[in-house]
Amino acid sequence: MIKKIGIAGAGTMGASIAQTFALFNYEVTVYDIFETALDKAKRLVDINQETWIKSGIVSEETSNELKGRISYSNDVQSFKDVDFLIEAILENIDVKHKFWKEVSELVREDTILCSNTSGLSITKIAEAVKYPERFAGMHWMNPPHIIPLIEVIQGQLTSDSTVDIVYELALKLEKKPVKVKDAPSFVLNRLQQAILREALYIVQEGITTHEGVDDVMKYALGFRYAVFGPFEICDLGGLDIHNNISKYTFPDLCDYKEPFGLIKECVENNKLGVKNGAGFYDYSNGRDEEVIRYRDKMFTLLAKTLFEQDK
Repeated sequence: MIKKIGIAGAGTMGASIAQTFALFNYEVTVYDIFETALDKAKRLVDINQETWIKSGIVSEETSNELKGRISYSNDVQSFKDVDFLIEAILENIDVKHKFWKEVSELVREDTILCSNTSGLSITKIAEAVKYPERFAGMHWMNPPHIIPLIEVIQGQLTSDSTVDIVYELALKLEKKPVKVKDAPSFVLNRLQQAILREALYIVQEGITTHEGVDDVMKYALGFRYAVFGPFEICDLGGLDIHNNISKYTFPDLCDYKEPFGLIKECVENNKLGVKNGAGFYDYSNGRDEEVIRYRDKMFTLLAKTLFEQDK
């Protein structure tokens, strides 16, 4: 039985995943080699919990109990007795190989191991894992403590029973798991990157600004996709109509194979988004925490509206 959860990486994803497990009474250990990362994770948990309390998701008492079930450590030995381990560290195959080579030797042989990689090959990562049949992908969507989806990825060596365990655990967390094959970037990020590439191209070509693209997504496409998927949308609109639009739209869509445009410029100028105070927009002077609170508030309201009926 899974009771103790280990999370490697105290970044945005690790801190958020920890809250989800703690909400459902699992004992959670968050590990990171940097003490500053652990301190930041604690602060992020506090911010997220403020929103949960204000939104009525949890009481202040429940929130305090939840936080009490999360411990923080910079000692990898803290994983020795965990039942389930999720890695959410740097998206670099060499870094992940180094981590898993050490940790898969450290944990018990029956510990289930997962990577939260956004798109690296689970099969490739598993090359460094002892007993790779117990290793799978468990890809959460940011922010994990609110977004329902979890992609469960089966590598070439992942056993069917491991996939089933991860899938069932996601259901126990009241998530919406989807089993996917080990393709580059899986499903979620293939769709997300396709949208981002076209959005960057639209801005580059001067069709509208990046603010304009965001408004189109928020007030139209995102509004639709919050309720229906693309195939459902096509059925509602008429397949003949969408097929016809595709004929004159597909030839003009972007097909660049490398990062370009506004995102490339931002990264080259160390504008990385909320995490360091500037990206496509400015997050200085406390705007970073403000936008996180706003995001959590709106996502929580949306989740309650759309999915409360399923509980």
